[in-house]
Amino acid sequence: MKDTRKAYEEKLETQLNEWSAQIELLKAKTDNARADANIEFVKTMDALQQKRNEAASKLRGLKAAGEEAWEDLKTGAEKAWAEVKTACHDAGSRFK
Repeated sequence: MKDTRKAYEEKLETQLNEWSAQIELLKAKTDNARADANIEFVKTMDALQQKRNEAASKLRGLKAAGEEAWEDLKTGAEKAWAEVKTACHDAGSRFK
């Protein structure tokens, strides 16, 4: 169980790092955006960063949880992950 838990937490950590890099790439594109598009972009990036931060918080909770609580927290983490994944995909598609 410990190996599975550790592997799962490492997988989530890797995904968080990938999302952070993707967010930074999208932010870098604001230099070329028109002013009105830039406002929308900033709002979208703020929301995306918030979702990523929530996912990071869930990961910290998973890492700190005892064995009994870990499975329950895993469900919440998976939901947060799905939300960040969707938000990243949507932002990436919208601001290419």
